[in-house]
Amino acid sequence: MKLLRILLLPFVPVYTLIILIRNYLFDRGIFKSRKVNAKIISTGNLNVGGSGKTPLVIYISNLLKTKNIKGGVLSRGYGRKTKGYLLVSDGNEIKTTVEQSGDEIYLTVDECNVPAGVSENRVQGASRLISDTGVEAIVLDDAFQHRWIYRDIDLLIIEQKFLTCNEELSHLLLPTGNLREGFSSIERADAVIINRKFSEKSEIPAQFDKYLKNKKVFFAHYKSVGFVDVKRRSFYKISDFEGQKSLVVCGIAKPFSFLNALKQNNISTLNNLIFKDHKRYCEKEVQKIRKEFYSVNAHSVITTHKDAVKLVQFSKQLDDIDIYYLKIELEFDDKNEFDNFIINKINTSSRN
Repeated sequence: MKLLRILLLPFVPVYTLIILIRNYLFDRGIFKSRKVNAKIISTGNLNVGGSGKTPLVIYISNLLKTKNIKGGVLSRGYGRKTKGYLLVSDGNEIKTTVEQSGDEIYLTVDECNVPAGVSENRVQGASRLISDTGVEAIVLDDAFQHRWIYRDIDLLIIEQKFLTCNEELSHLLLPTGNLREGFSSIERADAVIINRKFSEKSEIPAQFDKYLKNKKVFFAHYKSVGFVDVKRRSFYKISDFEGQKSLVVCGIAKPFSFLNALKQNNISTLNNLIFKDHKRYCEKEVQKIRKEFYSVNAHSVITTHKDAVKLVQFSKQLDDIDIYYLKIELEFDDKNEFDNFIINKINTSSRN
C-alpha cells in the first residue's frame, strides 16, 4: 500500500491545483453558493475515512429537537442503489430501504426519527426536503467540500488520531495521502471538533497551531451506551456482555475504534469478521457469518449500528443467532458551550 501511495505522488500536484482553483472561484464569488429557505448546518471533514460525521449529525439533530426546532438531515446517500432526490423519512416513517438510501442516512433516521432525504445536488435536495416536510433547519452530512449550498454554520470534525499520527504520507492530498483538501481550508470552518473517539485525549502537534489558533475548537469523544438487539430492539447494559464469547462483525472505515471500544469494556474481539466500509451484505456474507459463528462456538454476534441496519433484513436467515449492535453517542467535553454555540449561531444567522 505504501509503495502504491509513493507511485501516485506525481498526481498530487494535479489534484492540489484543481482544489486550489475550485476554492479560489468560490472565495472570489465566481462560483456562488445558493441559499435555501432553512437554516443550514454543514458537517464534514478534511480527510477520507471515518472521523465521526454521522454521530455528529445525530447529536445536532437531537439537539434541535430539544430546542423545538424542526430539523432534518440531508445526505448524498453514499453507496445507495438510487440516484437523484429521495425522501428517506418524513420524521414519522422511514420511506425507503437501506439499499435505496445508503447506510449512514438510514442509521441516522433509525436513531433519531427526523425528516431526511438524499440527493447528490444539495441545493435541490434541501429545497425538496423543505417542501416535503416543512423543516426549519437542515443538517448536511459530509458537505464541507460541497460549497454550492450556503451554510449558516460550517462544522469540521477531525479525528484526533489523524492529527497525531506520524505517517507523513497520510497528511498529503489525494491520491497519495488522505486529505481531500489542505489544512489551510480549516479557515472556512466556523468551528472545529477534534474527536478522540475511544482514545485518551492527546496534545495536538504544534504544526497545527497556525490553523487552529483563531478557531473555535471543541473536543469530543465516543461513549458506549449499551447493546441493542438488532431483531427485537431490546436494550442491554454493557456489563451483560462482559466475558461472553462473541463473534464481532463490522464493515466500517476504521474498525480499530470499534474493536478498541469493545476491548475497553472487557468484551473479546478475538473472533472477528472485518469487511470493507459500507459493505453491502448479501447471502454469501450471511452464510460466512453463520459458518464462523458456529465454528468458534460464539454466544452472539456483535456489530455496529451501521452494519445492523443492513443485517436486519437477513433476520430469517439468522433467526437462530442473537445479533446486537453497540450503541454509541458523541459526547463533548464542554457540552453546554457547544450546544449554546450551535443554537446562538442559528438564532443570529440571517437568510437575507
